[in-house]
Amino acid sequence: MSQVLDRSKAIPIISIVDDDDGVREATASLVRSLGYRASTFASADEFLKSEQVSNTSCLITDVRMPGMSGIDLQDRLIADGHRIPIIFITGHPDDSVRARAMKAGAMGFLAKPVDTNHLIRYLEKASTAN
Repeated sequence: MSQVLDRSKAIPIISIVDDDDGVREATASLVRSLGYRASTFASADEFLKSEQVSNTSCLITDVRMPGMSGIDLQDRLIADGHRIPIIFITGHPDDSVRARAMKAGAMGFLAKPVDTNHLIRYLEKASTAN
């Protein structure tokens, strides 16, 4: 009897948290074109309430969002024991925010518009880290 392999479980899930619909969907499209699965969320709260917190291989999040910021999301994930590689994207680059994110273990910190080559490198690095 042959066994059917569920390949979807082996494909990393990249969660994208950004309040900007266009950025969120463009990032998801890029992620899918690279062969990953993408889950999108309009807020940090929405992500935290989802089942994807436990299934996410890498998180791409905006820094500035209404409600909980990306930096606060990182703090919350760490406090809750989740060690998800995080790539921050921001339209407002700030060296002190970047330093804080990186010190807390962020994988990357990119300014919008995002250089897709840099994002691809970070995603490849995250997928080999898991």
